[in-house]
Amino acid sequence: MRKKVLLLHGWGGSDFPHWQSWLAGELAKDYGCVNFLRFSDVDEPKLDVWLREAKAALDEFRPDIVICHSLANTLWFHLCQKEELREVEKLYLVAPPSMECDIKELQEFFPIQTPQTLYAKEALLISSSNDPYMTEDEATKLQSELGIDMKVIQNGGHLNAQSGYGEWPWMLSELKGLNS
Repeated sequence: MRKKVLLLHGWGGSDFPHWQSWLAGELAKDYGCVNFLRFSDVDEPKLDVWLREAKAALDEFRPDIVICHSLANTLWFHLCQKEELREVEKLYLVAPPSMECDIKELQEFFPIQTPQTLYAKEALLISSSNDPYMTEDEATKLQSELGIDMKVIQNGGHLNAQSGYGEWPWMLSELKGLNS
């Protein structure tokens, strides 16, 4: 894989057997260039720290593709509103939480407004029909506000390891298709 892929995890991290961990390994097996950033304090995230760490990774690694999961989507929205980012080729927004999330440990990340630009040439919102952190209606509203395509996975939960997403062949195939 010739494209540089940056993986940004959500609250609690995406350690094995999460699909982001699996994907990083699969990309590396083919000598892919991947940065699987681990944020500080994954269980008690601090917005200013995560913003600083994400911005440093973006500036140093200069990815072509960014894949956000869960809280990383919200972090990306904050970056879009606070920073002038280098545009990426493709952005995947996977299982974002509600824009009005009220989880105590995440309160400094919310509420958040939909950004005016995503700093991506192309973006895809991937949601689930039964995500406990974002309803289908909220996902549809977010997709409309962002003006991007959306893929809805039926009964995918939060699209994490607990929902059966340890290996995610579709995502690997999707990324390999971007290199052809």
